[in-house]
Amino acid sequence: MKGWTIGALTGIGGLRFADLPEPPAPGPGDVTLQMAAVALNYPDLLMLSGGYQYRPELPFTPGMEGVGRILAAGEGVAADLLGARMLVGARSGLLAERVTLPLAALRPAPETLSDAEAAAFTVGALTAWVGLVERGRLTEGERLLVLGAGGGMGLAAVALGAARGAQVTALASTPAKLDLARAAGAHEAGLVDRAAPDLSAFKDRFDLVFDPVGGSLFLPALSTLGWKGRYLVIGFVGGPPPRVPLNRLLLKGIEIVGVRAGEAGRRDPAAGRRHQAAIDRLAQEGKLRPAIGLEVPLGEAVCAFRAMAEGTLPGKAVIRCDQ
Repeated sequence: MKGWTIGALTGIGGLRFADLPEPPAPGPGDVTLQMAAVALNYPDLLMLSGGYQYRPELPFTPGMEGVGRILAAGEGVAADLLGARMLVGARSGLLAERVTLPLAALRPAPETLSDAEAAAFTVGALTAWVGLVERGRLTEGERLLVLGAGGGMGLAAVALGAARGAQVTALASTPAKLDLARAAGAHEAGLVDRAAPDLSAFKDRFDLVFDPVGGSLFLPALSTLGWKGRYLVIGFVGGPPPRVPLNRLLLKGIEIVGVRAGEAGRRDPAAGRRHQAAIDRLAQEGKLRPAIGLEVPLGEAVCAFRAMAEGTLPGKAVIRCDQ
């Protein structure tokens, strides 16, 4: 079968499209899936150069989230699941035509989502849920600022914040991204220059900041929080973690909250299942739907990685595995 592999941590240039061994036959409780689509996330890019906290053993196949159909089932798996369309999540390994995984690691794909949307759904929506609802304690009527609001993670936060009754302000780097943020439910949207961000117009305005960008945006965004504001640290697409001025936290009673949705589910599997059920329900209700900015066939996955690395892609990049 065809798939992507990387044997040295040299970034996108180290990726190779190759004939890979077929996945193992499904054992008890396992299934083999024909992958339909895989969506890229920023950790996929970081792993190519060893820049992410999880480092798979080399060589490895990238890919954290996708959607596929069950081709074969191991002992203990109901035969009527053959052909079922399932959401697939893993720490890596999905960017191939077929994979074998435990059935317990899968869940049915919401019928409201296309294959591309289903592939791109879980990571963003789950991070938004754990960040805004579980860690950020967002309540109806609160004022939410979403940075990087035109990317997959930010758009999920915009949509979820709006669905929860928050007043959502979205900031992004291009007009196309702002259009997507407005379509996702943002009440206010504005352009931001990551190289020289000026957020002085928003000083002391917000109750909660959702930040997957970091870097030079951190300090200006911190100043937008009011008394007892909460700052959700999601990631550092915009640069390395900045120094935190503790005196500002003290003066305004600010909380800095780290958000790792995947790790939360690994440490508390029951809570992880509740979080997944919550976002799946919202998808079925039409309240969460990822925006797809790029779709390419499996053999052109490098193009998707490059588009994501450039930082200008609105929405998510999806690689079709069934073409």
